[in-house]
Amino acid sequence: MAATGNEKQGAKAYYVSTPIYYVNDAPHLGHAYTTVAGDVLTRWHRQRGEKVWYLTGTDEHGQKIMRTAEANGVTPQAWADKLVTEAWKPLWEHLEIANDDFIRTTQKRHTDRVQEFVQDLYDKDEIYKGGYEGPYCVGCEEYKLPGELLDGEGEYAGQKLCPIHKKPVEILSEENYFFKLSEYSEKLLAHYEANPGFIQPESARNEVVNFVRQGLQDLSISRSTFDWGVPVPWDDKHVIYVWVDALLNYATAVGYNENPEKFEATFPADVHLVGKDILRFHAIIWPAMLMAQGLPLPGKIAANGWLMVGGEKMSKSNLTGIKPQDLTSHFGVDAYRWYFLRAIAFGQDGSFSWEDFSARYTSELANDYGNLASRVAAMVGKYFGGELPAATADGDAEKAIHDGLTKAVAEADRKIGEELDFQGGILAVFDFVKQVNGYITEQEPWKVAKDDSPEGRARLATILYTAAESLRAVAVLLNPVMPDTSQKLWDSLGAEASLGGLADQRIQEAADWGRLPAGSTVTKGAVLFPRLEEKPTA
Repeated sequence: MAATGNEKQGAKAYYVSTPIYYVNDAPHLGHAYTTVAGDVLTRWHRQRGEKVWYLTGTDEHGQKIMRTAEANGVTPQAWADKLVTEAWKPLWEHLEIANDDFIRTTQKRHTDRVQEFVQDLYDKDEIYKGGYEGPYCVGCEEYKLPGELLDGEGEYAGQKLCPIHKKPVEILSEENYFFKLSEYSEKLLAHYEANPGFIQPESARNEVVNFVRQGLQDLSISRSTFDWGVPVPWDDKHVIYVWVDALLNYATAVGYNENPEKFEATFPADVHLVGKDILRFHAIIWPAMLMAQGLPLPGKIAANGWLMVGGEKMSKSNLTGIKPQDLTSHFGVDAYRWYFLRAIAFGQDGSFSWEDFSARYTSELANDYGNLASRVAAMVGKYFGGELPAATADGDAEKAIHDGLTKAVAEADRKIGEELDFQGGILAVFDFVKQVNGYITEQEPWKVAKDDSPEGRARLATILYTAAESLRAVAVLLNPVMPDTSQKLWDSLGAEASLGGLADQRIQEAADWGRLPAGSTVTKGAVLFPRLEEKPTA
């Protein structure tokens, strides 16, 4: 996504990352949920005029990838190349994800830096060699504590299961290299206390704090029973444990040990967006690694909840994986981007259903928002030949709209831009949309139009200008969420000619009343949210 030309030069970039996703299979709704959230957040900050860096990518090493590739009769690299090229990158393009970079952990720019980072820790005596035996989940690529495991039932009776994947763990015994994670418990707790917003939401913070207070064990950072990974630089019989490799992407992608100027201008991340199942890696291991290396810690680790279908976390292993394209083909990409952030409070688990999506689409997008845009354009066309009239008869009703917009902009900017409360920010904008709908219903411009007196015409002009100017602001506020629809509305209002590109509009200026000039050519374009067809059958 191109810079807007009004960014703060020389300032540190507002840096947001998603997890890097395993390429053992194609992406599902859960992956897309986090990525869309990051895209909306970074688009929002771009429209504040800030310099922004948005990173996503893929995690391509580890036993899980190796086994998947073997099951498909190809090398791990060939499997990763195929999935990235045919599934991951095309989906992000389809969903209009405006990421600045896409990091792959098999890229040389990453693997070389990982070896340098780990070698440096080894030289500082932060890493030692030892033996370890314990229950290991290949799906998580993680050793589990015995107390975390579930008792298997049915076909898994008598076995211990991973609490995330509900599959039996494997008991592994091997010689590994260990990072002295146990020495960082107090430092981490001190950081959590000094920075209460470091881990969000609060429930996630409490979980991590309680876990660290119990005492941390040293972390196995290598594996010797398979070879698909970054070799340990001083011992090529070992490969670096996948999570140490993976977490470093947040540094290697922005120039660690390679481009000091870029690294200084970008690192650390302001926000790491993660799923709650990988929170501990990001809130414990990652900051401890950075502390050991003397590097600054990220500003915030924000854990989103799980998307649930039928009470189960959405995942391939639980057979509830749904392709995003299954929904975008029916509802459209913009409605898809809007729905999950609107329907689910970020940080909490949320249930998806086709029926809920359909109901919200019809009520909020088609009836409230789309119908408002259509009605306003139609009335400007009917009563003023498509030329936006000037408002010359403002009164208390218009002041209420002005005040409502000021409130909506401030609330949406705070909630989305600062608090990552996407649902709250979107609701603030749609509350304003409902207010404008109520204003039109109360003012009854179709009745005022029957009064041909100068006073009547002035009143009609004021009503329609107020509605159109409100829509101008809504297009700006919803552009990070629904870029295509917002652009259609922007074009319909004739705003491009006088105000320039939509991406150049500043969030904080959206409430400046009167920006859309009288005389703009308003046209009734395509319906923003077409009527839904019948739900497709399997």
